[in-house]
Amino acid sequence: MNLWPPELKQLLTPEIRVQLLTMTEADLEAVLAIEQTAYSHPWTLGNFKDALKAGNVAHRLVAEEQLVGYFVAMQVIDEVHLLNITVAPAYQRQGWARCLLQFLCFWSQTHGASCLWLEVRESNAPALNLYKSFGFQQVGLRKDYYPAGRTTRESAVVMSMPLKA
Repeated sequence: MNLWPPELKQLLTPEIRVQLLTMTEADLEAVLAIEQTAYSHPWTLGNFKDALKAGNVAHRLVAEEQLVGYFVAMQVIDEVHLLNITVAPAYQRQGWARCLLQFLCFWSQTHGASCLWLEVRESNAPALNLYKSFGFQQVGLRKDYYPAGRTTRESAVVMSMPLKA
């Protein structure tokens, strides 16, 4: 399976070392630093620790010793739910999120999943466009799912994508 989307292949040379590694508790300080710069309402250290303790799949993408991004997902029987996918702001719109999604699909298929699920903020047009171009389809809307301010909430678009057997 080719994990590198075309726009990312142009950036990669034999000199650039890229690794996809299992996330551990030792990685959480660096992960949290990216999480806090990428989101207005980031996951907390406790959220990440709980996800790892629960046995959720969590991987980080490293290029030239720099943490580029990561994802956390949960498998329930034959479905995988993407809980968090983040690319550091300095690396966004370069194909890294697509690479993470490709790996998640590969991992999910090798672990017997037939479908991927996710929620995304209704206002997050770049992510919605990425997911749609990747093959996800909107299947619902969760009203007032995300915090959007001190007293406001934002809906989440629920998306799913079948995986090829």
